[in-house]
Amino acid sequence: MVKVIHLLLLLISFISARNIGSANAQKTWCVVKPSSDEVVLQQNIAYACSNVDCAIIQNGGACFIPDNLMNHASIAMNLYYQAKGRNTWDCSFGNSGLIVFTDPSYGGCIYA
Repeated sequence: MVKVIHLLLLLISFISARNIGSANAQKTWCVVKPSSDEVVLQQNIAYACSNVDCAIIQNGGACFIPDNLMNHASIAMNLYYQAKGRNTWDCSFGNSGLIVFTDPSYGGCIYA
């Protein structure tokens, strides 16, 4: 009886770990929390763009329009998040980042 219980617990652990792995494999994106301060957004853009290529938010880039801090920070933060491996801590940005499961791409602006 004890062996059956151990086997059952092992099976449950395996199934749970597999389901967690499947959920983590889902594509995610990093965007700005709507309540974020403009100074923080500027800092996030500077930090992210010092580590990844942010040409798409420059004038003439695919994601320049709309030309506002919220949009540009979300794209820069997501570029950083994707480049670093989509770890939750890579979207923290001082608690101003938010991981989403819905693709925020729009028009010709494709979030990687």
